[in-house]
Amino acid sequence: MSKKKKLIPELRFPQFVKEGEWEYLNGNELFEPISNRNHNSDLPILAVTQEQGAIPRELIDYHVSVSDKSIESYKVVEVGDFIISLRSFQGGIEYSNYLGLCSPAYIVLRKKLDVPNDFYRHYFKSFPFIQDLNKNLEGIRDGKMISYKQFSDILIPKPKKQEQQKIASCLSSLDELITAHSDKLETLAAYKKGLMQNLFPQEGQKVPNYRFPEFEKDGKWIKASLGDYYKNLSTGMTPSRQKPEYFNGKIPWITSGELNYNTITKTREYITEEAVKDTNLRIYPPGTLFIAITGLEAPGTRGKCGLNGVEATTNQSCMAFKENSVIDTLFLFHWYMNFSEELYRYSQGTKQQSFNNSIVERFEIVHPSKKEQRKIAFCLSAVDELITAQAEKIEQLQQHKRGLMQGLFPKIEN
Repeated sequence: MSKKKKLIPELRFPQFVKEGEWEYLNGNELFEPISNRNHNSDLPILAVTQEQGAIPRELIDYHVSVSDKSIESYKVVEVGDFIISLRSFQGGIEYSNYLGLCSPAYIVLRKKLDVPNDFYRHYFKSFPFIQDLNKNLEGIRDGKMISYKQFSDILIPKPKKQEQQKIASCLSSLDELITAHSDKLETLAAYKKGLMQNLFPQEGQKVPNYRFPEFEKDGKWIKASLGDYYKNLSTGMTPSRQKPEYFNGKIPWITSGELNYNTITKTREYITEEAVKDTNLRIYPPGTLFIAITGLEAPGTRGKCGLNGVEATTNQSCMAFKENSVIDTLFLFHWYMNFSEELYRYSQGTKQQSFNNSIVERFEIVHPSKKEQRKIAFCLSAVDELITAQAEKIEQLQQHKRGLMQGLFPKIEN
Protein backbone atom coordinates (compact mmCIF):
# COMPACT_ATOMS: atom_id res chain seq x y z
CA MET A 1 0.00 0.00 0.00
CA SER A 2 1.40 3.38 -0.97
CA LYS A 3 1.93 6.30 1.32
CA LYS A 4 -1.32 8.23 1.85
CA LYS A 5 -1.53 12.03 1.50
CA LYS A 6 -4.27 14.25 2.92
CA LEU A 7 -5.41 17.71 1.85
CA ILE A 8 -8.37 20.08 2.37
CA PRO A 9 -10.14 21.80 -0.57
CA GLU A 10 -10.41 25.59 -0.66
CA LEU A 11 -14.18 25.42 -1.22
CA ARG A 12 -16.32 22.98 0.73
CA PHE A 13 -20.03 22.40 1.25
CA PRO A 14 -21.04 23.36 4.83
CA GLN A 15 -22.00 19.85 5.90
CA PHE A 16 -18.48 18.60 5.19
CA VAL A 17 -16.42 21.40 6.75
CA LYS A 18 -15.78 19.36 9.90
CA GLU A 19 -14.99 16.16 7.99
CA GLY A 20 -11.28 16.91 8.01
CA GLU A 21 -8.76 16.25 5.28
CA TRP A 22 -9.32 14.30 2.11
CA GLU A 23 -7.52 11.03 1.66
CA TYR A 24 -5.37 10.63 -1.46
CA LEU A 25 -4.50 7.28 -3.02
CA ASN A 26 -2.26 6.32 -5.91
CA GLY A 27 -3.98 5.85 -9.27
CA ASN A 28 -3.49 2.07 -9.28
CA GLU A 29 -5.29 1.76 -5.93
CA LEU A 30 -8.44 3.27 -7.41
CA PHE A 31 -8.34 2.12 -11.06
CA GLU A 32 -7.08 -0.88 -12.99
CA PRO A 33 -6.30 -1.26 -16.70
CA ILE A 34 -8.75 -3.32 -18.76
CA SER A 35 -7.85 -5.00 -22.07
CA ASN A 36 -11.01 -6.92 -22.93
CA ARG A 37 -10.92 -7.93 -26.61
CA ASN A 38 -13.73 -10.45 -26.29
CA HIS A 39 -16.18 -9.08 -28.87
CA ASN A 40 -17.60 -9.85 -32.30
CA SER A 41 -16.71 -6.44 -33.75
CA ASP A 42 -20.41 -5.60 -33.58
CA LEU A 43 -20.14 -2.75 -31.09
CA PRO A 44 -19.88 0.91 -32.16
CA ILE A 45 -16.36 2.29 -32.53
CA LEU A 46 -15.76 5.14 -30.14
CA ALA A 47 -13.93 8.36 -30.93
CA VAL A 48 -12.04 9.60 -27.87
CA THR A 49 -12.45 13.38 -27.78
CA GLN A 50 -11.49 16.08 -25.30
CA GLU A 51 -14.83 17.86 -25.74
CA GLN A 52 -17.31 14.97 -25.53
CA GLY A 53 -15.32 12.13 -24.01
CA ALA A 54 -15.67 8.71 -25.65
CA ILE A 55 -18.53 8.91 -28.15
CA PRO A 56 -19.63 6.76 -31.12
CA ARG A 57 -17.96 8.04 -34.28
CA GLU A 58 -21.22 8.21 -36.18
CA LEU A 59 -22.51 10.84 -33.70
CA ILE A 60 -19.78 13.31 -34.64
CA ASP A 61 -18.00 14.37 -37.81
CA TYR A 62 -15.30 11.70 -37.56
CA HIS A 63 -14.46 9.77 -40.71
CA VAL A 64 -11.60 7.30 -40.38
CA SER A 65 -11.86 3.96 -42.14
CA VAL A 66 -10.80 0.89 -40.16
CA SER A 67 -10.40 -2.60 -41.55
CA ASP A 68 -12.36 -5.51 -40.10
CA LYS A 69 -9.07 -7.16 -39.18
CA SER A 70 -7.97 -4.13 -37.20
CA ILE A 71 -11.24 -3.98 -35.27
CA GLU A 72 -10.56 -7.47 -33.93
CA SER A 73 -7.79 -6.01 -31.77
CA TYR A 74 -9.95 -3.19 -30.41
CA LYS A 75 -10.75 -3.06 -26.70
CA VAL A 76 -14.25 -3.18 -25.21
CA VAL A 77 -15.22 -0.01 -23.35
CA GLU A 78 -18.10 -0.23 -20.89
CA VAL A 79 -20.29 2.58 -19.60
CA GLY A 80 -18.40 4.23 -16.75
CA ASP A 81 -14.91 3.38 -18.00
CA PHE A 82 -12.21 6.02 -18.33
CA ILE A 83 -9.72 6.24 -21.18
CA ILE A 84 -6.17 7.56 -21.24
CA SER A 85 -5.85 9.00 -24.74
CA LEU A 86 -2.87 10.26 -26.72
CA ARG A 87 -3.59 13.84 -25.62
CA SER A 88 -4.45 13.22 -21.97
CA PHE A 89 -1.48 15.30 -20.87
CA GLN A 90 -3.29 18.29 -22.42
CA GLY A 91 -6.95 17.71 -21.64
CA GLY A 92 -7.19 15.09 -18.91
CA ILE A 93 -8.69 11.61 -18.98
CA GLU A 94 -11.89 10.90 -20.91
CA TYR A 95 -15.09 9.24 -19.70
CA SER A 96 -17.41 6.94 -21.63
CA ASN A 97 -21.18 7.00 -21.42
CA TYR A 98 -21.30 4.32 -24.12
CA LEU A 99 -20.65 0.62 -24.57
CA GLY A 100 -18.33 0.33 -27.54
CA LEU A 101 -14.85 -0.33 -28.87
CA CYS A 102 -11.73 1.82 -28.78
CA SER A 103 -8.35 1.57 -30.43
CA PRO A 104 -5.82 -0.71 -28.70
CA ALA A 105 -3.56 2.36 -28.54
CA TYR A 106 -5.67 3.65 -25.66
CA ILE A 107 -5.56 2.56 -22.01
CA VAL A 108 -8.98 1.71 -20.61
CA LEU A 109 -9.35 2.25 -16.84
CA ARG A 110 -12.04 0.78 -14.61
CA LYS A 111 -12.64 1.66 -10.96
CA LYS A 112 -11.63 -0.90 -8.34
CA LEU A 113 -13.56 0.64 -5.45
CA ASP A 114 -17.18 1.70 -4.91
CA VAL A 115 -16.80 5.37 -5.84
CA PRO A 116 -19.17 7.63 -7.86
CA ASN A 117 -18.25 7.81 -11.54
CA ASP A 118 -19.24 11.45 -11.92
CA PHE A 119 -16.84 12.63 -9.23
CA TYR A 120 -13.85 11.31 -11.16
CA ARG A 121 -15.38 12.28 -14.50
CA HIS A 122 -15.09 15.89 -13.35
CA TYR A 123 -11.85 15.50 -11.42
CA PHE A 124 -9.97 13.93 -14.36
CA LYS A 125 -10.80 17.03 -16.45
CA SER A 126 -9.84 19.54 -13.75
CA PHE A 127 -6.86 21.87 -13.92
CA PRO A 128 -5.31 20.53 -10.66
CA PHE A 129 -5.38 16.97 -12.03
CA ILE A 130 -3.96 17.92 -15.43
CA GLN A 131 -1.14 19.71 -13.59
CA ASP A 132 -0.46 16.56 -11.57
CA LEU A 133 -0.64 14.50 -14.75
CA ASN A 134 2.16 16.55 -16.27
CA LYS A 135 4.52 16.39 -13.31
CA ASN A 136 7.63 14.37 -14.06
CA LEU A 137 6.29 13.40 -17.49
CA GLU A 138 9.21 14.67 -19.52
CA GLY A 139 9.13 14.11 -23.26
CA ILE A 140 5.35 13.73 -23.53
CA ARG A 141 4.22 15.04 -26.92
CA ASP A 142 1.47 14.41 -29.44
CA GLY A 143 1.63 10.79 -30.49
CA LYS A 144 2.88 9.58 -27.11
CA MET A 145 0.78 8.34 -24.25
CA ILE A 146 0.86 8.50 -20.48
CA SER A 147 1.45 4.95 -19.30
CA TYR A 148 -0.51 3.13 -16.62
CA LYS A 149 2.64 3.13 -14.50
CA GLN A 150 2.85 6.92 -14.75
CA PHE A 151 -0.87 7.18 -13.92
CA SER A 152 -0.31 4.88 -10.95
CA ASP A 153 2.23 7.28 -9.47
CA ILE A 154 -0.28 10.14 -9.39
CA LEU A 155 -2.06 10.84 -6.13
CA ILE A 156 -5.85 10.99 -6.60
CA PRO A 157 -8.39 12.22 -4.01
CA LYS A 158 -10.81 9.89 -2.28
CA PRO A 159 -13.06 11.94 0.00
CA LYS A 160 -16.01 10.28 1.68
CA LYS A 161 -18.64 8.99 -0.72
CA GLN A 162 -21.31 11.51 0.36
CA GLU A 163 -18.99 14.44 -0.35
CA GLN A 164 -18.00 12.96 -3.71
CA GLN A 165 -21.68 12.70 -4.65
CA LYS A 166 -22.38 16.29 -3.57
CA ILE A 167 -19.49 17.68 -5.65
CA ALA A 168 -20.43 15.53 -8.65
CA SER A 169 -24.08 16.62 -8.43
CA CYS A 170 -23.09 20.30 -8.27
CA LEU A 171 -20.77 20.13 -11.30
CA SER A 172 -23.15 17.92 -13.28
CA SER A 173 -25.97 20.41 -12.71
CA LEU A 174 -23.70 23.14 -14.04
CA ASP A 175 -22.92 20.96 -17.07
CA GLU A 176 -26.64 20.56 -17.73
CA LEU A 177 -27.07 24.34 -17.60
CA ILE A 178 -24.18 24.85 -20.02
CA THR A 179 -25.65 22.23 -22.36
CA ALA A 180 -29.07 23.91 -22.26
CA HIS A 181 -27.52 27.28 -23.16
CA SER A 182 -25.41 25.64 -25.89
CA ASP A 183 -28.56 24.11 -27.36
CA LYS A 184 -30.14 27.57 -27.35
CA LEU A 185 -27.08 28.96 -29.16
CA GLU A 186 -27.39 26.27 -31.83
CA THR A 187 -31.10 27.08 -32.19
CA LEU A 188 -30.32 30.78 -32.67
CA ALA A 189 -27.63 29.98 -35.26
CA ALA A 190 -30.05 27.72 -37.14
CA TYR A 191 -32.74 30.40 -36.96
CA LYS A 192 -30.38 32.98 -38.45
CA LYS A 193 -29.35 30.60 -41.22
CA GLY A 194 -32.98 30.01 -42.16
CA LEU A 195 -33.71 33.73 -41.95
CA MET A 196 -30.86 34.54 -44.33
CA GLN A 197 -32.04 31.92 -46.80
CA ASN A 198 -35.45 33.59 -46.87
CA LEU A 199 -34.37 37.23 -46.77
CA PHE A 200 -31.91 36.83 -49.67
CA PRO A 201 -33.00 35.54 -53.11
CA GLN A 202 -31.86 32.03 -53.83
CA GLU A 203 -29.44 31.36 -56.71
CA GLY A 204 -30.96 32.40 -60.01
CA GLN A 205 -33.77 34.37 -58.33
CA LYS A 206 -34.25 38.13 -57.99
CA VAL A 207 -36.91 38.17 -55.28
CA PRO A 208 -36.52 36.67 -51.79
CA ASN A 209 -38.99 34.23 -50.24
CA TYR A 210 -39.76 36.72 -47.50
CA ARG A 211 -39.99 40.49 -47.83
CA PHE A 212 -40.88 43.14 -45.27
CA PRO A 213 -44.41 44.46 -46.02
CA GLU A 214 -43.31 47.98 -46.94
CA PHE A 215 -41.12 46.61 -49.76
CA GLU A 216 -43.44 44.00 -51.27
CA LYS A 217 -44.30 46.24 -54.24
CA ASP A 218 -40.75 47.39 -54.93
CA GLY A 219 -40.15 44.89 -57.71
CA LYS A 220 -37.16 42.70 -58.41
CA TRP A 221 -33.74 43.10 -56.85
CA ILE A 222 -30.88 44.36 -59.03
CA LYS A 223 -28.18 41.97 -60.16
CA ALA A 224 -24.71 43.50 -60.53
CA SER A 225 -21.02 42.90 -59.92
CA LEU A 226 -19.17 44.45 -57.02
CA GLY A 227 -17.00 46.14 -59.63
CA ASP A 228 -20.03 48.19 -60.67
CA TYR A 229 -19.98 49.87 -57.27
CA TYR A 230 -16.40 49.49 -56.04
CA LYS A 231 -13.41 50.54 -58.12
CA ASN A 232 -9.74 50.26 -57.18
CA LEU A 233 -10.43 48.63 -53.84
CA SER A 234 -7.72 49.45 -51.33
CA THR A 235 -5.64 47.44 -48.90
CA GLY A 236 -3.26 48.53 -46.19
CA MET A 237 0.29 47.60 -45.36
CA THR A 238 2.63 46.64 -42.54
CA PRO A 239 4.79 49.42 -41.13
CA SER A 240 8.47 48.51 -40.92
CA ARG A 241 9.17 46.19 -38.01
CA GLN A 242 12.65 47.70 -37.95
CA LYS A 243 11.14 50.81 -36.41
CA PRO A 244 9.73 49.99 -32.96
CA GLU A 245 8.38 53.53 -32.70
CA TYR A 246 5.74 52.58 -35.28
CA PHE A 247 4.07 50.15 -32.88
CA ASN A 248 2.50 50.33 -29.41
CA GLY A 249 0.49 53.35 -30.52
CA LYS A 250 -3.24 54.03 -30.20
CA ILE A 251 -4.50 53.45 -33.75
CA PRO A 252 -6.17 49.99 -34.28
CA TRP A 253 -4.39 48.00 -37.01
CA ILE A 254 -6.47 45.12 -38.39
CA THR A 255 -4.85 41.96 -39.78
CA SER A 256 -6.51 39.16 -41.75
CA GLY A 257 -6.28 36.72 -38.83
CA GLU A 258 -8.69 38.91 -36.88
CA LEU A 259 -11.43 38.62 -39.50
CA ASN A 260 -13.94 35.94 -38.57
CA TYR A 261 -17.38 37.26 -39.64
CA ASN A 262 -17.25 39.59 -36.65
CA THR A 263 -17.23 43.22 -35.56
CA ILE A 264 -13.78 44.29 -34.43
CA THR A 265 -13.49 46.83 -31.63
CA LYS A 266 -10.04 45.80 -30.35
CA THR A 267 -7.02 44.70 -32.38
CA ARG A 268 -3.96 42.66 -31.48
CA GLU A 269 -1.64 45.51 -32.40
CA TYR A 270 -1.89 49.28 -32.41
CA ILE A 271 0.29 51.60 -34.43
CA THR A 272 1.32 55.24 -34.04
CA GLU A 273 0.31 58.33 -35.97
CA GLU A 274 3.89 58.46 -37.23
CA ALA A 275 3.48 54.98 -38.76
CA VAL A 276 0.26 56.02 -40.49
CA LYS A 277 1.85 59.15 -41.89
CA ASP A 278 5.13 57.58 -43.03
CA THR A 279 3.44 54.62 -44.75
CA ASN A 280 0.46 56.56 -46.15
CA LEU A 281 -2.02 54.26 -44.46
CA ARG A 282 -5.72 55.05 -44.69
CA ILE A 283 -7.88 55.35 -41.61
CA TYR A 284 -11.24 53.69 -42.29
CA PRO A 285 -14.45 54.84 -40.59
CA PRO A 286 -16.49 52.46 -38.39
CA GLY A 287 -18.69 50.18 -40.46
CA THR A 288 -16.09 49.48 -43.14
CA LEU A 289 -16.14 45.90 -44.39
CA PHE A 290 -12.81 44.09 -44.61
CA ILE A 291 -12.27 40.85 -46.55
CA ALA A 292 -9.15 38.72 -46.05
CA ILE A 293 -7.51 38.29 -49.45
CA THR A 294 -4.71 35.88 -48.42
CA GLY A 295 -4.36 32.73 -46.35
CA LEU A 296 -5.11 29.36 -47.93
CA GLU A 297 -3.37 27.14 -45.38
CA ALA A 298 -5.42 25.65 -42.53
CA PRO A 299 -7.17 27.06 -40.63
CA GLY A 300 -7.28 29.47 -43.58
CA THR A 301 -8.23 33.12 -43.47
CA ARG A 302 -8.76 33.95 -47.14
CA GLY A 303 -12.33 34.99 -47.83
CA LYS A 304 -13.26 35.67 -44.21
CA CYS A 305 -14.68 39.09 -43.46
CA GLY A 306 -15.32 41.49 -40.61
CA LEU A 307 -16.52 44.99 -39.81
CA ASN A 308 -14.58 47.55 -37.83
CA GLY A 309 -16.50 48.94 -34.89
CA VAL A 310 -14.00 51.79 -34.43
CA GLU A 311 -11.80 53.87 -36.71
CA ALA A 312 -8.98 51.61 -37.86
CA THR A 313 -6.36 50.95 -40.49
CA THR A 314 -5.29 47.59 -41.88
CA ASN A 315 -2.47 45.59 -43.42
CA GLN A 316 -1.90 44.38 -46.98
CA SER A 317 -3.90 41.17 -46.43
CA CYS A 318 -7.24 42.94 -46.00
CA MET A 319 -9.34 44.60 -48.68
CA ALA A 320 -11.61 47.44 -47.55
CA PHE A 321 -15.17 48.24 -48.68
CA LYS A 322 -16.45 51.61 -47.54
CA GLU A 323 -20.06 52.77 -47.57
CA ASN A 324 -21.28 54.16 -50.91
CA SER A 325 -24.49 55.59 -52.30
CA VAL A 326 -25.83 52.23 -53.55
CA ILE A 327 -24.66 49.49 -51.16
CA ASP A 328 -25.10 49.54 -47.38
CA THR A 329 -21.96 48.03 -45.89
CA LEU A 330 -23.84 46.19 -43.13
CA PHE A 331 -26.05 44.60 -45.79
CA LEU A 332 -22.94 43.66 -47.78
CA PHE A 333 -21.50 42.06 -44.64
CA HIS A 334 -24.52 39.80 -44.15
CA TRP A 335 -24.91 39.10 -47.86
CA TYR A 336 -21.26 38.10 -48.06
CA MET A 337 -21.59 35.73 -45.07
CA ASN A 338 -24.51 34.03 -46.80
CA PHE A 339 -22.85 33.63 -50.20
CA SER A 340 -19.09 33.62 -49.49
CA GLU A 341 -18.71 29.91 -50.33
CA GLU A 342 -20.11 30.52 -53.81
CA LEU A 343 -17.70 33.41 -54.33
CA TYR A 344 -14.75 31.04 -54.24
CA ARG A 345 -15.75 29.91 -57.72
CA TYR A 346 -14.15 33.06 -59.03
CA SER A 347 -10.71 32.01 -57.84
CA GLN A 348 -10.88 28.23 -58.08
CA GLY A 349 -8.86 26.49 -60.74
CA THR A 350 -6.23 29.22 -60.87
CA LYS A 351 -2.79 29.56 -59.37
CA GLN A 352 -3.84 32.80 -57.72
CA GLN A 353 -3.02 32.46 -54.02
CA SER A 354 -4.93 35.58 -53.02
CA PHE A 355 -7.92 37.65 -54.04
CA ASN A 356 -7.14 40.79 -56.01
CA ASN A 357 -9.20 43.64 -57.45
CA SER A 358 -10.01 41.83 -60.69
CA ILE A 359 -11.29 38.75 -58.83
CA VAL A 360 -13.30 40.63 -56.21
CA GLU A 361 -14.83 43.03 -58.72
CA ARG A 362 -16.33 40.02 -60.56
CA PHE A 363 -18.21 38.87 -57.46
CA GLU A 364 -21.92 39.07 -58.25
CA ILE A 365 -24.44 40.60 -55.88
CA VAL A 366 -28.23 40.88 -56.02
CA HIS A 367 -29.56 43.79 -53.98
CA PRO A 368 -32.72 45.85 -53.35
CA SER A 369 -32.94 49.58 -52.60
CA LYS A 370 -30.63 50.89 -49.92
CA LYS A 371 -33.58 51.41 -47.59
CA GLU A 372 -34.57 47.74 -47.85
CA GLN A 373 -30.92 46.73 -47.49
CA ARG A 374 -30.75 48.51 -44.15
CA LYS A 375 -33.97 46.89 -42.92
CA ILE A 376 -32.58 43.43 -43.72
CA ALA A 377 -29.18 44.27 -42.22
CA PHE A 378 -30.66 45.57 -38.95
CA CYS A 379 -32.87 42.48 -38.64
CA LEU A 380 -29.92 40.09 -39.06
CA SER A 381 -27.70 42.18 -36.81
CA ALA A 382 -30.32 41.96 -34.06
CA VAL A 383 -30.13 38.17 -34.26
CA ASP A 384 -26.32 38.41 -34.22
CA GLU A 385 -26.53 40.37 -30.97
CA LEU A 386 -28.61 37.59 -29.43
CA ILE A 387 -26.10 34.99 -30.64
CA THR A 388 -23.16 36.99 -29.25
CA ALA A 389 -24.89 37.47 -25.89
CA GLN A 390 -25.68 33.75 -25.72
CA ALA A 391 -22.09 32.79 -26.55
CA GLU A 392 -20.83 35.16 -23.85
CA LYS A 393 -23.23 33.62 -21.34
CA ILE A 394 -21.85 30.16 -22.11
CA GLU A 395 -18.27 31.39 -21.75
CA GLN A 396 -19.13 32.94 -18.37
CA LEU A 397 -20.65 29.65 -17.19
CA GLN A 398 -17.60 27.74 -18.39
CA GLN A 399 -15.28 30.15 -16.60
CA HIS A 400 -17.40 29.80 -13.46
CA LYS A 401 -17.11 26.03 -13.68
CA ARG A 402 -13.33 26.16 -14.15
CA GLY A 403 -12.98 28.40 -11.10
CA LEU A 404 -15.34 26.22 -9.08
CA MET A 405 -13.37 23.08 -9.94
CA GLN A 406 -10.11 24.68 -8.83
CA GLY A 407 -11.70 25.49 -5.47
CA LEU A 408 -13.48 22.15 -5.02
CA PHE A 409 -10.42 20.04 -5.86
CA PRO A 410 -7.28 20.63 -3.74
CA LYS A 411 -3.99 21.25 -5.53
CA ILE A 412 -1.07 19.10 -4.48
CA GLU A 413 1.92 21.37 -4.05
CA ASN A 414 5.36 20.23 -5.15
